Amino acid sequence: MKTVLVADDKATGRELVRTVLEKSGYTVIEASDGLEAVRFARERNPDLIILDLHMPGLDGFGVIQQLRSEAQFAKTPIMALTASAMQGDRERALSIGFTGYITKPIRLGALRGEVERLLA
Repeated sequence: MKTVLVADDKATGRELVRTVLEKSGYTVIEASDGLEAVRFARERNPDLIILDLHMPGLDGFGVIQQLRSEAQFAKTPIMALTASAMQGDRERALSIGFTGYITKPIRLGALRGEVERLLA
């Protein structure tokens, strides 16, 4: 069973992603901020990491910079999740190391499809 780490400062966002992924057979770890996401990633070495880009403290951009600097996360798929989808955001996220990108409000089919693509 594949493990997915979901980091979002909004509990409702984490709950939605967790529900969808658990119904698809994944084990889900939840982090409520960027520092917790880094700690859980190091402890559990998930198969996929989903990061909200805009969290207080250490945001998704800061988390990916820390994780990508560590050898164990060089190839780990990391998906950006964001409510503020401005022109150029997707390209910026992909250029700094994200391997997937989903906007809020989350379309469940798109989420499942992106997770399956990244874990294939």
